[in-house]
This record gives sequence, C-alpha cells and structure tokens, in this order.
Amino acid sequence: MNRYRFPTRRLALTLAMAAACLGPLGAAAQSYPDRPIKLLVPFAAGGTTSTLARALADRMGKALNQSVVVDNRPGAGGNIAMEAVAHAAPDGYTLLMGPIGLAINPALYPKLNFDPLKDFAPIGLYGGVANILAVNASLPIHSVKELIAYAKANPGKLSQGSSGNGSSSHLAGEMLKASTGIDILHVPYKGGAQAMNDVLAGQTSMLFDQMPAVLPQVQGGRVRALAVTTAQRSSAAPDIPTMAESGVPGYDVNVWFGILAPAGTPAPIVTRLNTEMNKILRDPEFRASLVKMGVDPMPSTPAEFSEFLRKETQLWAQVVKSSGAKLD
Repeated sequence: MNRYRFPTRRLALTLAMAAACLGPLGAAAQSYPDRPIKLLVPFAAGGTTSTLARALADRMGKALNQSVVVDNRPGAGGNIAMEAVAHAAPDGYTLLMGPIGLAINPALYPKLNFDPLKDFAPIGLYGGVANILAVNASLPIHSVKELIAYAKANPGKLSQGSSGNGSSSHLAGEMLKASTGIDILHVPYKGGAQAMNDVLAGQTSMLFDQMPAVLPQVQGGRVRALAVTTAQRSSAAPDIPTMAESGVPGYDVNVWFGILAPAGTPAPIVTRLNTEMNKILRDPEFRASLVKMGVDPMPSTPAEFSEFLRKETQLWAQVVKSSGAKLD
C-alpha cells in the first residue's frame, strides 16, 4: 500500500496548486468588469475607426455596467496601438479596435514587435465598409477615367492623402497606381480626419477613406466622389459606381473592423465580451445607424474572427506583393 501513498499525495498537491492558480482567475472572470475598460484606437480622433469605436464603447459600457474609454493612439500605420494591446495584461481591461491593418501590416513592415495571429485573442468582428475615392471639388476630374487620364498627362502632380502608412486608404491608392500605371504622390497622415481636412483645403488632391467619413462631405458638395472600392455598390450611396465599373477591373477593397484582447485573456471574459458585442450588432436601432453610414454589421464568434483574420493576412500579403506597395 505504501507504494500508492506518494502518488496520491502528489496528485492531491497538484490539484491543490491548480485550484490555487485557477481560483483568482475564475474569480476575476466572474467579477469582470469591476473597473473601466480601455479601448485603444490605432488612429486619431475624428476618423471612421474612432467614430465607430465610440459608438460601440457607449453601448458596451451600458451593457457591462462599466465605462469603456476610447484611447486614440495613432502612428506607425496603427502599430503603436496594436503593440500596446498585444503586450498588455490579458485581463480584459485593455482592448483593441482592430482595423484591416492587422492583416496588412505584416506584409509591409519587415519588423513588427507583435504577431497579429499569435498575440491577440479575437473577440468578434464589428463591421465592413467601402472606401470612397474622392477628389477636391475644384479639380476638373469627374470620373475615375478622367482621373487616370489627368494623372498620365500630369505625372506626379496629383497627391493622395491617407490615414497613414500601411492603412487601407494607403494601400487602396497603391492598388490603383499598380493597376493603371499612374504616378500619384502619397501623403500619409496620422488619421483620416487630417487627410480629409487637407483635401478640403486643396493641400492634397484626393484620398481613399471609409464611407462614414467621406459621404457627408460628398453630400455637402465639398468633395467629389468618383467610386467605391468594393465589388458591389453600397446601399448607402447607390449612385456611386464601383472601381471595376469605372474602368479598373478586379479592384476590390473591403475595409473591416473587429475587437481584440491580448492573447491569454480568460475564455469566460472573451465569451462575455463577444456575447454583449453581438447583442449590440443585432440590435435593430444600432444596425440601422451603421447601415445608414455605409457600414455592414458583421457579428461573429471569436473562432470565426480568428479564421477570418488568418485568411485576410494571407490575402493581403499577396496583394501587397503583387501591387508593389511600399512604405514611403
């Protein structure tokens, strides 16, 4: 019997240690959240990413009975905010408003201090939206074909503002240049709002930016919309043709957003956040507000978002390679 006594004690000790380790974790998950949550946004305030983050944060705060504070940390194509969340404590109190740059940046930046596929716990997709190609209203350009002709006749004279190196607005322009052989100067900003301000002022000629930010300026006559970047026209702006319809076949850029936590965040916390987020995205009033802006709600499970991110990373690696896009 003695030979069974030690293993039994060892098993008991192991179980006790496991319980001690899991106890605080389980308790923390059950009491979550008991303090404000920080939602980091990789771009400056005023742009689409920040606007959508604030709309969700307000609803999430009410659902969780705790403040969700939006923290704008622009720079390095979104990498500053992404890295901060990747290296944050995995306790559910630091989240990322993840842009499409999560999938693009690994192909553009040779050295990242985080791995988008390993260092995050995907919580859920938020929505997808088209970019609009818009030009300053004073330019004698009324279509994509006219833009291409003007750029070829005046190489280097046109300038394209973007929300930063490696952003979807940057890459959308690189895809246009690669597809048509035109020469347009890229001017990166820390966010879409600054890029739009300079287009409105005539400091830059054009930009690609998300529909929620551009459409009000188009409707106000301050910029001229030439095309949307998605394969189909948007229900929010059905009169704006697609890039493919405008003479750039095969052009398709669909910008998406999602919420992520640091890898290692307890599963009960991820599940709680995903559940509340999907309730909000399925709420008729909230959905209607997104659709009106041109945003397509995309509720998902964490596993679906994880697989989506993996496929998007592979896709954009191919796009970056084929377009020859590089950081300025």
